[in-house]
Amino acid sequence: MRRGVAAACLSAALFGISTPLAKLLLGQASPWMLAALLDLGAGVGLLIYRIATRASTVRLSRPDFGAFVGATFVGGVAAPVLLMFGISQMPATGASLLLNSEAVFTVLVAWLIFKEHVGRRLFLGMAAIVAGGVLVTVPESADLGSGWAPFAVLLACLCWALDNNLTQRISTTDASWLAMMKGLIAGSTNLAIALLVGSHLPSFTTISAGLLVGFGAYGLSLMLFVVALRQLGTARSGAYFSVAPFLGALVAVVLGEPITGALVCAGVLMATGVWLHLSEHHEHEHVHPAPTPGEPELRHTHPHYPDVEHRHTHD
Repeated sequence: MRRGVAAACLSAALFGISTPLAKLLLGQASPWMLAALLDLGAGVGLLIYRIATRASTVRLSRPDFGAFVGATFVGGVAAPVLLMFGISQMPATGASLLLNSEAVFTVLVAWLIFKEHVGRRLFLGMAAIVAGGVLVTVPESADLGSGWAPFAVLLACLCWALDNNLTQRISTTDASWLAMMKGLIAGSTNLAIALLVGSHLPSFTTISAGLLVGFGAYGLSLMLFVVALRQLGTARSGAYFSVAPFLGALVAVVLGEPITGALVCAGVLMATGVWLHLSEHHEHEHVHPAPTPGEPELRHTHPHYPDVEHRHTHD
């Protein structure tokens, strides 16, 4: 469990720094082109990593392949494009605020569609963590922009929520391979579309920066998030992931920003939310399928999280 929590928080930290950096790069590249560069950075970077470490070949079963395709399309192709278009038309404070909705959407999709267990402590913990994120991202006021921009960001968050839930179905697969393939497929697709609609390749410096940001914020972050999904389930991983704004604010403090009352309150709220999750107790009789054909299934009772070993539904 603790390994999953650490992976989710580190994944959140890597992703949290990507939005302001992407906002800077949007002045040098179109939203669609930048989305392609971010995805390609993840894919190419992890490809180099897998070659260097001589990682083994991965083969997906037919059911896993369907979940992989769905996750790649909604989370790899659609979500980054929607986010880049959204933040290109609105202030960073408003975009950061709306990005907190990903955790809410992730929990709701896990609960309502995939029937993952979501108890009172998880809901309260998620509410506390998201409230802390709101305090950090909007210390005074937020400009959400106008027109379709905020809806594009919200739709991107919904796409990532669907992606998170689909990826949890296949989280036993090699995490680096999943993140690499999603990056290569989504990046190549978005690059082709960007060129077809008239976007031009930016300067070498911008391309390099986009690839580097993508490797950390999309590649390494997604690889760590898959580990969290494997250990904690979708709803809990999504809730922990929403500590990203607070971790980003702590980095700003280390770099010289003042400690504010809003930051202290956010820290208390997020710590409370994390404690509610860590102290959660979920136990009931459940069934593990037989490990090999012909052997009896295992029926027993013990405390557990909805990880890859406990994917039973809850009515």
